[in-house]
Amino acid sequence: MANDKGKATRSDLDEAALFFHKYPVPGKLEIQATKPLGNQRDLALAYSPGVAAPCLAIKEDPATAADYTARANLVAVISNGSAVLGLGNIGPLASKPVMEGKAVLFKKFAGIDVFDIEIDAPEIDRMVETVAALEPTFGGINLEDIKAPECFEVEERLKARMGIPVFHDDQHGTAIIVAAAVLNGLELAGKKIKDVKIVTSGAGAAALACLNLLVSLGASIENIWVTDRFGVAHKGRVEEMDRWKDPYVKDTEARTLADVIPGADVFLGLSAAGVLKPELLKGMAEKPLILALANPTPEIMPEVARAARPDAMICTGRSDFPNQVNNVICFPYIFRGALDCGASAINEEMKMAAVRAIAALAREEPSDVAARAYSGETPIFGPDFLIPSPFDPRLILRIAPAVAKAACDTGVATRPIGDMGAYLDKLNRFVFRSGLVMKPVFSTARSAAAKRVIYADGEDERVLRAAQVVLEEGIAEPILIGRPHVIDVRLKRYGLRIKPNVDFGLINPEEDPRYRHYVDLLIELGGRRGVTPEAARTMVRTDNTVIAALAVKRGDADAMICGLEGRFARHLRNVTLIIGARAGISDHDLSTLSMLISQRGVLFLTDTYVSVDPTAEEIAEMTILAAEEIRRFGIEPKAALLSLSDFGSRDAPSALKMRKAADILARLVPELECDGEMHADSALSEHLRQRVYPHSRLKGEANLLVFPSLDAANITLTALRTMLDALHVGPILLGTDKPAHILTPSVTSRGVVNMTALAVVEASQKAQAALNAPRG
Repeated sequence: MANDKGKATRSDLDEAALFFHKYPVPGKLEIQATKPLGNQRDLALAYSPGVAAPCLAIKEDPATAADYTARANLVAVISNGSAVLGLGNIGPLASKPVMEGKAVLFKKFAGIDVFDIEIDAPEIDRMVETVAALEPTFGGINLEDIKAPECFEVEERLKARMGIPVFHDDQHGTAIIVAAAVLNGLELAGKKIKDVKIVTSGAGAAALACLNLLVSLGASIENIWVTDRFGVAHKGRVEEMDRWKDPYVKDTEARTLADVIPGADVFLGLSAAGVLKPELLKGMAEKPLILALANPTPEIMPEVARAARPDAMICTGRSDFPNQVNNVICFPYIFRGALDCGASAINEEMKMAAVRAIAALAREEPSDVAARAYSGETPIFGPDFLIPSPFDPRLILRIAPAVAKAACDTGVATRPIGDMGAYLDKLNRFVFRSGLVMKPVFSTARSAAAKRVIYADGEDERVLRAAQVVLEEGIAEPILIGRPHVIDVRLKRYGLRIKPNVDFGLINPEEDPRYRHYVDLLIELGGRRGVTPEAARTMVRTDNTVIAALAVKRGDADAMICGLEGRFARHLRNVTLIIGARAGISDHDLSTLSMLISQRGVLFLTDTYVSVDPTAEEIAEMTILAAEEIRRFGIEPKAALLSLSDFGSRDAPSALKMRKAADILARLVPELECDGEMHADSALSEHLRQRVYPHSRLKGEANLLVFPSLDAANITLTALRTMLDALHVGPILLGTDKPAHILTPSVTSRGVVNMTALAVVEASQKAQAALNAPRG
């Protein structure tokens, strides 16, 4: 039965992946122009005759290609499809989705542009000639999914011929993360790398690269034992032997993993599921480090290893266990550092610099930055935290500069970085333009205690699909309001596996045992605000938003989501009546925050749905609430109060209102980077703002735009969302006593999932704050 469920899950994932890759346009990449082409002069500059000037400049000095073209930020992800993921030799065309995926990771994590190039070149000579001929186009080459041992030869020959970095990530990316884990594991165990015994299961490209890098870091070849499907790499063996394994060949009678693992300090598995039997662990040294990296099932499951050896430190390649060895921790940032200094190669010193930077990040003392990076969970260096999370925003800030410095120190940097402080500032700005802003929220939601989210629109397809996702991801425990027979029919129609009262809670608005309690509570809350007993009974029978709000108020749920149908104002009226504002905030001070995630980065806007014409005091209040919410994403808010006036250029009533709000904020929250009144272009460009008013309290680019009216905010939101093809997260309702969010009819299933994660985090933090509050 469990196997059938696993097959169903895999089938669902396959279908979802096919849909994801096909719509709204096929593939995961597109090319966009970075210069305007709006008139004849633009065309003349971009192409003939103007393009001749940079061409001649590059001919005279090839290094200027970094100034006049995209080459210095362009990497080729190249494969012949001979060893794709766990799929084997599927050929170059079938490998294209994987290479596009790698390109997306480069762009998302490090802002690097990529052309994925799949070449029909199964022979070493042909591949080397083809790749080498591409050097004028690219600033770096990332080789991907090429089978061993050919991959060693290809990389070696290309590195000798090409004057740009050539990096086979399957080898070196894995090696760098493994080496960081080994350094930290040995530090915890009180061992020195030169003394430890290392045993491998698997002798392919990644395993040998790991061993070579560990040797560079001080491991002794005499203490390294290599095994694979033909047993120990021993003198006289002929099966699958080559010159790359030769350094690790032993003159020994040992033939199996069981023969060589006794006394081992480190087990490195890059082979197959179940290879490492629990009884073999008993003979390993004290505090062993087990790197079981086979995917999807490791050489030994962590819980089995821990049962056999409670003192073991364990790493896997999976995201559902601590210490995930994931290449994305390093490869985008290694290339970032190499490209930024114009490195002609990625050498051993640069790789070792990356290893040490990653290891050091895991050992850093807990801080506010770390807490934000890990969604409020401050990680502490130890057996379950040897490696940073792939989504730690500090990775780029540690690895790229370390790699660039090593390139400079070893003489391979053609454009050495002179001002490292300015370089770090540039990298820091990128961190919060990467669009990964929701990742910490989801991470926190998974570990939150308060997870019950009630959905007023439980019969809607988007909610049903979102409910399945949040269950699979462990984000929330859904409670749906809807008629059971309607939900059953729709679950079958949409092919969803979740079942009411098994996987999710259900409130039937037509017949629920809590009906009388909900009516009584509504009368109590609204009796002095025009809600008669008869009206209360009607509302609880007919209005799902009312039911959801009462469930949250009564403690039957931790947060609510509504608004997929009907008018925002009606839902707001019910939420305000039943849940109300939190202490210190009046009902009319509720506001909304909208987040737009686009290729350009992340931008917050307020108030986009509630206050038609807020006062200066209300604008100050909503800005404070918005800033508080933005910090939940690990982002420091930079608020710009927008107006038709640019620092006093006009004295219109709305401009005076925004000026007054800015004064209030400066007095109430002097620590908040905030200023106004100003034009939108001044808000988004420090260069323009300096021209108008060089003494502004706002530095850099604003990430929170505050508007003088609902008209301005809502029009800007909808225009930007369409023009930037941005993902809208929100509206996020601010100031309520308990988490309640009113979405809009245009929201997608993905939008429902995003808001669910936010609601869970908010509920969890409110619950924690209540526990920590002093008791009177």
